[in-house]
Amino acid sequence: MRHMIGFILFWIAIGMTIMLFIENGVIALLIIILCLVLGYNLFCS
Repeated sequence: MRHMIGFILFWIAIGMTIMLFIENGVIALLIIILCLVLGYNLFCS
């Protein structure tokens, strides 16, 4: 369980770093929605 939480926190940090460079709010929102849907599908399947 600790490894999974660490993995999740690592990718959250990567995503926050990428969001620093994306100034367009619409593109950022689309990326967030895409990641949420993909993460949900991978976690629940």
